[in-house]
Amino acid sequence: QYVPVKGDHVIGIVTAKTGDLFKVDVGGSEQASLSYLAFEGATKRNRPNVQVGDLIYGQFLVANKDMEPELVCIDSSGRASGMGVIGQDGFLFKVSLGLIRKLLAPKCEIIEELSQLYPFELVLGMNGRIWVKAKTVQQTLIIVNILEACEYMTAEQRKQALAKLSGN
Repeated sequence: QYVPVKGDHVIGIVTAKTGDLFKVDVGGSEQASLSYLAFEGATKRNRPNVQVGDLIYGQFLVANKDMEPELVCIDSSGRASGMGVIGQDGFLFKVSLGLIRKLLAPKCEIIEELSQLYPFELVLGMNGRIWVKAKTVQQTLIIVNILEACEYMTAEQRKQALAKLSGN
């Protein structure tokens, strides 16, 4: 089970809308709250379009054991910086936190190798969730399968698998 950490970027699922707050499932023991004002350009009149069931990429502003975790979708200067509602057509799946850390490392070989296969969008959450979207459903699922398999493959095995896919 994921334990929220202040500053962690996570992928959550909006489960409810109550007044000015959204409740977001981040895979922890309790749901996080997200204010409608915690989006770039949001005001009382200009509310973000967030629906129950939407995927949110956000960051923990508050995360300690005595308080409800609180997410925001803006950085310290009020910019979205890639956070907010994630596109509709991708695929969401879970991996271990160890694999997430590996993928988030600078110059991650796995991602560099995959990006030579097809163009795709990728969102990595520190809570073990990954969202991926390629041009076609088939390409998306191939990338999902490779990422899931990376957990158990050596770099050499991965390179062989990718070479088979790219037809080399």
